Amino acid sequence: MRGSWEPPEPPGTGLDLRESETICHRLVRRAATNFYWGFVTLAREERTAIYALYAFSRQVDDAVDRLGPAHWPERLEAHRERVHRCVRGEYADPVMQVLAHAVQRFAIPEAELLALIDGVEMDSYRTRYETWEQLQEYCRLVASVVGRMCVRIFGFTDPGVFERADDLGLAMQLTNCLRDVREDAQMGRIYLPQEDLRRFGVSEQEVLDGRVGDGWRSLTAFEVQRARALFASGLGVVAFIPRRPAVCVRTMAGIYQQILARINRDPALPFRQRASLSKAEKLRVALQAWLTFA
Repeated sequence: MRGSWEPPEPPGTGLDLRESETICHRLVRRAATNFYWGFVTLAREERTAIYALYAFSRQVDDAVDRLGPAHWPERLEAHRERVHRCVRGEYADPVMQVLAHAVQRFAIPEAELLALIDGVEMDSYRTRYETWEQLQEYCRLVASVVGRMCVRIFGFTDPGVFERADDLGLAMQLTNCLRDVREDAQMGRIYLPQEDLRRFGVSEQEVLDGRVGDGWRSLTAFEVQRARALFASGLGVVAFIPRRPAVCVRTMAGIYQQILARINRDPALPFRQRASLSKAEKLRVALQAWLTFA
């Protein structure tokens, strides 16, 4: 989870549900430059629920990325209280109004919403991960748990789908770690495992300074291969969900796979700019996803 945007001031409980849904849609359309291309393939009810879930996750993320450390405990606790109220059908802002309906309609567990906050909280006190296992713990909280909630919204035929969703979340978050290495370094964070840096002779200072050598190229190739294996497993989720959500998943994963391929071809790219696809390239990925299930 990266980037930031400023949510509007909560207007209270006076909004009609459709008005709150429109607000969520606008927020996501502005912020979710990659995921939005998948979201639009969903049926309206599922799409609206996903918009609220994404908007909430971005608001939580911003509690750490936009505010100073002194405000982190207070803001994260406020988000936990929003969740507690939401699952009781109570809300005071448009995002939670829509999310409250989604929680009831799709049986989204309170524990999964709270786990997302726990993951974001890790950014408030942890800037390094010694092992891949430790990084996985973080990735499961900020990404895989979101995938699990999405699967609940999509509908599924076998509970084994959650293991696949976990792997897909790991793949996408690891791609984020490679894509956003410069931005993270500017905040003093290095997500790539310390054991991997040592294995390929990459120092923390090289990462913080954005210096690219043979070690960084080898490290990138290693992490790309790890992410590709997780994508291969995680995309198995499409066998357990309906067609339109499967197109959504294929589109979002496809965009991330293209970003990963771009980084693999040019390991120095993340230190120059954020790897991204053009609108035309994203459209091609979306069309290919539709054709896969035609």
